[in-house]
Amino acid sequence: MSTTSEPRLVSGTRLGRYGEVLLVKLEGEDVTIDVYNSYMLNDCPQELWDSLNAEEIAREHGGAFAILNGPRYWMMDGIGKVDNVQRTIATFGGIQMTKVATIIVDGPLDRMTYTERTINRGSIWFFDAGSEVFELVSADGKVYVLQAYCTGVDPTMSIDTLPSLGERLSLPDGWTFRQRTLDDELKIDTTGRYATVLQDEFENTYSLVF
Repeated sequence: MSTTSEPRLVSGTRLGRYGEVLLVKLEGEDVTIDVYNSYMLNDCPQELWDSLNAEEIAREHGGAFAILNGPRYWMMDGIGKVDNVQRTIATFGGIQMTKVATIIVDGPLDRMTYTERTINRGSIWFFDAGSEVFELVSADGKVYVLQAYCTGVDPTMSIDTLPSLGERLSLPDGWTFRQRTLDDELKIDTTGRYATVLQDEFENTYSLVF
């Protein structure tokens, strides 16, 4: 977290719509997931998204299998410096996407809720002073800020329903959900370290605040 502003590559990202394809690769005992994201290339047209076939995508792109992740909406306000990940563009069922990150898998591959995952995404994310943020606070005091909400599980999920989201979550013992207005800019800089993320049961994604 920082109050020092950094140059931004993109502003106005909040509520930007996108979809993701997670391409799982197996090399011996090593498992990695390449994350492809449609943001800034298109808004993930619903009719194309609905026609995606994960098995076909894995076969065509050399993955052990693929996971469809979305549609989703960003909650940060800007994106800064991008390092560490070689950006390549691929097309899935007519939707262009850019490889934006690689997940290092050190546990089960299934979607486990409230379980940390390590991601090499090499970027800076900004949440502006005055913005409303939604956070999970773990029993030991770790704070995870909502980076994107998902409409794939619950199509009614929206910015308007987020204030009551905590009432619907089955949080681990000692965890809390909170909404607050930022007094200062919140910056999550993962250009020099891996990001840590987790998801709730609606596949909303939260990023650890360092």
